[in-house]
Amino acid sequence: MLRWAIIFFVIAIIAAVLGFGGIAAGAQYIAGVLFVIFLVLLVLHFLGGKKI
Repeated sequence: MLRWAIIFFVIAIIAAVLGFGGIAAGAQYIAGVLFVIFLVLLVLHFLGGKKI
């Protein structure tokens, strides 16, 4: 999940540099959503993980 967030973030940066504002905004939004999902899953993993 974090890998996809980073990929979309890089796409957003490249699109912004090249002047594609709409694509950059969309990719940035997707990257933000994926990062939040990653954080939620990470917290759930730490709180509900099995202890050996």
